[in-house]
Amino acid sequence: MNTLNQTLQEKFPHLELSVLKLSEAQKDNETKRIDSEYFKKEYLENEEIILKHEWDYLGNLAKSIINFGAYSLCNYIEYVDKNDGVPFLNVGDIRENSINYENAKYIPLNTSKNILYKSLAKENQVLLTIAGSIGFAAVSYRLPPFTNSNQAIANIEILTTNPFYLSTYLNCRFGKSQMNKLTMSSVQPNLLLTQVKQIKIPLLPMDFQLEIEKLVKDSYLALEQSKALYKQAESLLYTELGLNPSNPMQGILNFDCYDNKKNHINYSIHTLKESFLKTGRLDSEYYQVKYEEIEKRIKTYTNGYCKLKDIVVSFSGGFAFSSNEYLENGDLALIRINNIKNANLDMNNAVYLNDEAISLSPKDKVKKGDILISMSGSIGLSCVVRETLHAMVNQRILKISIDGFNADVLVLLLNSVLCKLQFERIGTGGVQTNLATSDILNILIPKINPNTQDSIASHIQKSFDLRKQAKALLEEAKVKVESAISGGG
Repeated sequence: MNTLNQTLQEKFPHLELSVLKLSEAQKDNETKRIDSEYFKKEYLENEEIILKHEWDYLGNLAKSIINFGAYSLCNYIEYVDKNDGVPFLNVGDIRENSINYENAKYIPLNTSKNILYKSLAKENQVLLTIAGSIGFAAVSYRLPPFTNSNQAIANIEILTTNPFYLSTYLNCRFGKSQMNKLTMSSVQPNLLLTQVKQIKIPLLPMDFQLEIEKLVKDSYLALEQSKALYKQAESLLYTELGLNPSNPMQGILNFDCYDNKKNHINYSIHTLKESFLKTGRLDSEYYQVKYEEIEKRIKTYTNGYCKLKDIVVSFSGGFAFSSNEYLENGDLALIRINNIKNANLDMNNAVYLNDEAISLSPKDKVKKGDILISMSGSIGLSCVVRETLHAMVNQRILKISIDGFNADVLVLLLNSVLCKLQFERIGTGGVQTNLATSDILNILIPKINPNTQDSIASHIQKSFDLRKQAKALLEEAKVKVESAISGGG
């Protein structure tokens, strides 16, 4: 067959051809697939390399591979406030050897513990995404107790293989190749639990597996240190503004709003001139006490305040690129709202455009130092473009460049309760909240002393340096695994 493959490739150099015996095509092929995608040359070549090692099926190496089971259990899921529940991980919360449980949705402890007990994220399980964004794996390591995961995530309890090595292998090209091959594509790609069990795992020496574990854990440590430094920057900011760092809302809510009978007042009274003729708003939500208190707090700040537009040099509101033009890979990335996290630009799930798309709206091409603000859905999420990117900004994202204010500190402010409450106040819409560019540019910004800004920015810079180090350690682990399997290490 190898000779036939070679002959055909020489005869048809521009075609990708794979010739297999019927017995080879049927091996590990429970669904009896015969489509060309299943037999891509890349998949077959990677599998050939894997088979040179001692290996076994993941199903044989695992104590269990499960998710929470019947879809009917979804009826028991209700989301609660972060302080009233435990994290409930979705596919988007899991990336390559990374679990972002801080931004996860939350469910009641009782639901997680007693109803969805099958999908509890137990310590040292490997969590693998099996629907939508398939093939992201991470170890359940030091997660909050009773963290749970949805049905699109497989919980893999491993026996003898090191879980950190397994997650790194699943994230590397050899693991991804097998999952891409096994994926059932329809409206939404899916990987069945039975197919997860068919993934072939090279059994590399345990001392090598432990070396990979150390790299991954070192990455986690760097990330935790990064988060701690960013928290310190937040504390410095709130302290500067006269707020309690551990509970800044406590300093914003006006607890002196009482009537003569010492009853707390949950309303405010304004004349027509003070309300509609000034703001154009008549809805009661706009005039909640907390919004007026935040405005008062900023306007009485020692160093004064300005409007955001006073420090903005240029801005653009994104361009409505057609989803029909999206590409899975390319040189020109498209930044969408879901790429903007809290102070961080995450391009892991980015889509791409043809380079010609730049001509549609040149002003929406990003440059290093730009600040991005989400204008729909999760409004007000902000980040700095920290690297030189060849990328465009999609619609409903405000891109600004500023002068006279540190960009990192401004983003910290935009993501703080001071600006979150302002965004919440000016948001409009029903099912999905929206912000208008003009309203964003008019929010109030305290003029923080330059020396204080430098101190806060120093913590933020160190935080992102550690985040970069954490990412590099994970990449090193993945490269080591790929090299060891391919014979280069």
